[in-house]
Amino acid sequence: MLTKFETKSNRVKGLSFHPKRPWILASLHSGVIQLWDYRMGTLIDRFDEHDGPVRGVHFHRSQPLFVSGGDDYKIKVWNYKLRRCLFTLLGHLDYIRTVSFHQEYPWIVSASDDQTIRIWNWQSRTCIAVLTGHNHYVMCATFHPKDDLVASASLDQTVRVWDISGLRKKTVSPGGEDVLRLPQMNSDLFGGGDAVVKYVLEGHDRGVNWASFHPTLPLIVSGADDRQVKLWRMNDTKAWEVDTLRGHINNVSCVLFHARSDIIVSNSEDKSIRVWDMSKRTGVQTFRREHDRFWILSAHPEVNLLAAGHDSGMIVFKLERERPAYATSGGVLYYVKDRYLRSYDYASQRDTPLITVRASGAGGAHAARSLSYNPAESAVLVSSDADGGSYQLFMVPKDGRTESQAEPKRGLGATAVFIARNRFAVLDKANNQIQVRNLQNEVTKKSNSPTATTDAIFYAGTGALLCRSDDKVVLFDVQQRQVLGELSTPFVKYVVWSGDMAQVALLSKHAIIIADKKLANSCTVHETIRVKSAAWDDNGVLIYTTLNHIKYCLPNGDSGIIRTLDVPVYITQVKGDVISCLDREGRNRQIQVDTTEYKFKLALLQRKFDTVLAMIKGSGLTGQSIIAYLQQKGFSEVALHFVKDERTRFNLAIECGNIEVALQSAQELDDKDTWYQLGVEALRQGNHQIVEFSYQKTKNFERLSFLYLITGNLDKLGKMLKIAEMRSDVMGRFHNALYLGDVRERFKILQESGQHALAYVTAKTHGMEEEAAALAEEIGEGSLPQVGGDALLLMPPTPILREDNWPLLTVSKGFFENLAQQEVGGAPAADMEELDMEEGVGAAWGADDGLDLDGVDALATDQDGVEDVVGDSGEDEEGGWEMEDLELPAEPATPVGGAGFGDTATPFVAPPPGVPPSGRWLQKCGLAAEHAAAGDFASAMRLLQRQLGLANFEPMQPYFLQVAAGAQAILPALPGLPPTVASLDRNWNGEAGSVPPTAPALVFSLAGLEEELKRAYRSVTEGKFGDALSRFTAILHTIPLLVVPTRKEVDDVKELLAIAKEYNIALRIELKRKELGASDPKKAAELAAYFTHAKLQPVHQALSLRSAMSIFFKMKNLATCATFCRRLLELNPGQKMAAQARQVLAACEKTPTDAEPLEYDARNPFDVCSVTFTPIYRGNKFVVDPYTQARFQPSCAGQISPVGDLAKIGADVSGLMCCPIQLQSR
Repeated sequence: MLTKFETKSNRVKGLSFHPKRPWILASLHSGVIQLWDYRMGTLIDRFDEHDGPVRGVHFHRSQPLFVSGGDDYKIKVWNYKLRRCLFTLLGHLDYIRTVSFHQEYPWIVSASDDQTIRIWNWQSRTCIAVLTGHNHYVMCATFHPKDDLVASASLDQTVRVWDISGLRKKTVSPGGEDVLRLPQMNSDLFGGGDAVVKYVLEGHDRGVNWASFHPTLPLIVSGADDRQVKLWRMNDTKAWEVDTLRGHINNVSCVLFHARSDIIVSNSEDKSIRVWDMSKRTGVQTFRREHDRFWILSAHPEVNLLAAGHDSGMIVFKLERERPAYATSGGVLYYVKDRYLRSYDYASQRDTPLITVRASGAGGAHAARSLSYNPAESAVLVSSDADGGSYQLFMVPKDGRTESQAEPKRGLGATAVFIARNRFAVLDKANNQIQVRNLQNEVTKKSNSPTATTDAIFYAGTGALLCRSDDKVVLFDVQQRQVLGELSTPFVKYVVWSGDMAQVALLSKHAIIIADKKLANSCTVHETIRVKSAAWDDNGVLIYTTLNHIKYCLPNGDSGIIRTLDVPVYITQVKGDVISCLDREGRNRQIQVDTTEYKFKLALLQRKFDTVLAMIKGSGLTGQSIIAYLQQKGFSEVALHFVKDERTRFNLAIECGNIEVALQSAQELDDKDTWYQLGVEALRQGNHQIVEFSYQKTKNFERLSFLYLITGNLDKLGKMLKIAEMRSDVMGRFHNALYLGDVRERFKILQESGQHALAYVTAKTHGMEEEAAALAEEIGEGSLPQVGGDALLLMPPTPILREDNWPLLTVSKGFFENLAQQEVGGAPAADMEELDMEEGVGAAWGADDGLDLDGVDALATDQDGVEDVVGDSGEDEEGGWEMEDLELPAEPATPVGGAGFGDTATPFVAPPPGVPPSGRWLQKCGLAAEHAAAGDFASAMRLLQRQLGLANFEPMQPYFLQVAAGAQAILPALPGLPPTVASLDRNWNGEAGSVPPTAPALVFSLAGLEEELKRAYRSVTEGKFGDALSRFTAILHTIPLLVVPTRKEVDDVKELLAIAKEYNIALRIELKRKELGASDPKKAAELAAYFTHAKLQPVHQALSLRSAMSIFFKMKNLATCATFCRRLLELNPGQKMAAQARQVLAACEKTPTDAEPLEYDARNPFDVCSVTFTPIYRGNKFVVDPYTQARFQPSCAGQISPVGDLAKIGADVSGLMCCPIQLQSR
């Protein structure tokens, strides 16, 4: 028995596999029905409306339904998508033992302790037949898979077979409904004539608990309290007992035929499951539990899986392995199938049976587990689990001849593998020894295993073995009896060596460990789905399969999906873009795959840039995943060559600092946000010409004035003053006058604004006596403000450089940066000058209708007008990027000592510095925010990466800087001396004396974020979605740098994080919908529907529903529109909105149909992937953003989550740490 899944719960009385999904239903004695995903090992849902034990449960074959019956006399039909009971069928008068759907008709059959069997029509929700005849409890009833028959088992010691063909003709045939309307007197009491007893099978000595039909043959199997399993055969006229299977020592609870093998499986209250050979009618295998009685069995209708329920839960299991044993050598595959050793030539695709392999163990139950091939001697070792582990040694005939076959040599051993031309090793687990044998199966050498718990050995090169124990793998030299290497691993199932034996992949259930030939660990790949097989390609890339994917793993540990699989396969060879594999039936398959993605990543990893460039130009390798990968690995300049979309191209250029490409893209996009980002990056690089141009394009007058101030461009600063006056911008005029040191202009502004007291102070302070006297008379002597006598006039600073641009560092550019520079072409400075001259006043300042610029035309014609702000024709425009060296006079040599010291004077030794407060903070504090405040950004980033999976820290940079700056105070010093920096401690107490630093002061607080949340809510209400998204994203960026003192506030922080995540996803959906517009109305409608399922505030929820209602009503999807109307009315909106919703609902209910099919199911709960903008329905696979817990499609694993643009999707993390108490409790 191979256990695949096991649960611990109350007693399981009913089981049912889903025919398509990896789900199983378990009904419990406690009254709960559990829905499990046995592949992932997770509980999907639970249903608990029954009162008392639930003994029967069954999935429908095609509909999202299941039926249950319990001790409360009720049959309930459930919809698992809606997660609720649809209706209840009443009629039975005692406990209901089993319920089952018909394969084809809308029928349910139920068996009850009221001694009847009932057949129900679940569509009309009525009982259509009552089968009476048993005179004791009816323990089970089931439909035949194909014929119009029902089998029932009862404690009256009989099995009855019922013919229901009359019922089918009456209810399903044409005209059946008219017959159904005829009165049927006492049909409930005596039973109708539509179902009649065909056979009564008598032979059991006690009550019969179960009876099952064979899926294809005219056979029935039954199990009873007489501890016997009986096999029955039937024909058109009679049924008779074929044989009795004895072996159970207590009541037989359940028995059934295996769908894929000629075996019978039964379980019993004797705590065992028994497997019987149907042809020999003998027991083959027995599986026991220590303390749990078995009650129910279920077989999967499609897959080789069984499930059994017992007193403390259930198990899902296989009876034998489905993985074929195989080995590849020299272009030929050797494998075992149908008791034959076969060879398959990859080149000719010829499959040849070579040798008959006799199955080992009782009844042939033990299939081959592993195979080892010796090309030198054409010998094959086949290992199996028979007799606790055994092997067979075959000599393969030359040239594929199969006329004669020598008897194989056999022996006992857990594993047998070849280690030399004429030697093989056998693991003797009983004595913990490794035996070396020759081809005559004679022991030539023995040595103790390198570990006390070695349970398997694998080939590791000539004379070497990999020895597996529970928690590690050991490289063992058999000849020298020496351990060469050791590696801690999960439990390793398979070992795959590369062609040159330089690398090895150790495959465990959910992980792959790649190591070199000395077992030095290179990387580890973790999988949530079971790993099945692997093989190396010619480039040193590992290709492996899980249950449902073919994937790759690069030498650095990066992995990705190549394609999905319908059924599991086992890779045997990878050659180019063809993967050869075996399926579970032992059939050879060749799968064509696209290897471009991983070959591109490999070339990038190996820094073969010529190959990378050729692949960029010659292949259609595109997509967000490739761009995200390049960004993550620091190759943004490479990603620039992938994209034609100017928005993406601009973002990549900004990220890699390529200001020329960014400028080119900004000109194409020409929107405010783009110019703002370009200005920020240009300012970071010190390119103030592009900064000026960006500020002009965004009409950012305040920043532009300050830029002219710090660059010393007083002429343009004076013209900015004129522009502010033209715009009636009082504060702008005052700031520009202040920057210029223009006292009279400041006085004029204050006087015009009615600020007479401030105007008086200004005039009096700067010696404007006449103006001050005039104002004094106007104000009055008693109201005059006091004027200080030590005031000084603030004048603009003198710039250090008066060149066209600040000098930039000369750096060597990489391969792709030079290539990008060639594509852009030209000198950036010259381009800027040309752009400046082309842009007129109207385009740069006055053409925007949104600005109220009176008198623009008059001002534009003025010789000293705004036009000169952009460019001055008198300046030299051909300077370009002049970087010549300055001829500076040599500095005079100054002696180290002063004039009064001789050469032999003792040098002054400064005392060693003490530990700065930031160093003490790092020693005492363990939170990321505190490390950032102390200035150690690297350790803060490491903490955030480990705790939250953050991988992209670019958005966090301004917050890191704010935190670091907020923990320091700058104290001015004497002129010419640098200022003094003082560290601000969070626990500082002014009343105490000297207090050592304990924790830095922090600028971000929970209260501040709550205020920001209110502002974000207000932006959403006002429909400013872009602004709201920026605010919620800022909250997500700030939370990692938050520190709170109590656990209650930790919970508040997590709640705030959840709110920001929900709104971030919702707003991105809505902005994506607005971006699509009329170009893709179907996708836009789907996004509008998804937006309504976000967990928003009620007022925002109502607005989203109203929007979706309008969209769906216009596109004639009235059925879905009606659901939005109902949900909107449930929120109790305002009177006007409610009236509109009722009108739309009334119109929709007249024709409740959808004109356009959409990918949207309102009844099935789902999350929305923020990368693909597609729904992830309950039960589907997903990966998680470790920081925000947002869910994404599995293909997004490894990308940077767009919800905050911080975390790596699918990363393993320890969780958010924002309170010192959390560190103490760890």
